[in-house]
Amino acid sequence: MEMTTFKRKMWALAVLLTVPLLGSGLTGSGIGHTAAAQAPAAGATEVRTWYFYTVKWGSQDEFLDLFQRNHYPVLKARMEAGHYSSVRTYTPRYHGDGRADWTFAVELVERPGSTGLPTEAEIVKKLYPDQAKFRKEEQRRFELLEAHWDTPLTAVDFEKRAVSR
Repeated sequence: MEMTTFKRKMWALAVLLTVPLLGSGLTGSGIGHTAAAQAPAAGATEVRTWYFYTVKWGSQDEFLDLFQRNHYPVLKARMEAGHYSSVRTYTPRYHGDGRADWTFAVELVERPGSTGLPTEAEIVKKLYPDQAKFRKEEQRRFELLEAHWDTPLTAVDFEKRAVSR
């Protein structure tokens, strides 16, 4: 089956975005080689990013099943290893609640200074011995999307911010 240009671009984007997410390890779960999470560098702050997905109408449950089966375990393992301090997922409560352009969101809070963790390939190989099935299901997950975008956030501290006028 020929993939459309949009689907090819989305798949390529998904692979590029997944690489940094999968590039760390799993402490205490038998995967990787890091004994403990790294301590944050002095003055470093967490990086909070929201990942938004727009799933094709009628495909939300299938997308959620694939995400839960294939991607969430990797994110959870990275959190357990100390790379993330938080992994949260959201769906709008009501149809059309707020901005109607997203149907699923993930919030990742990355700890500063987490280094020396296993590669994406090591994690995926350990978690998913059937690599062909994993790749096929991840491809299907991205085929179900109409759009996907990431929003790194910068906190605004109104206690320290000077008013411009």
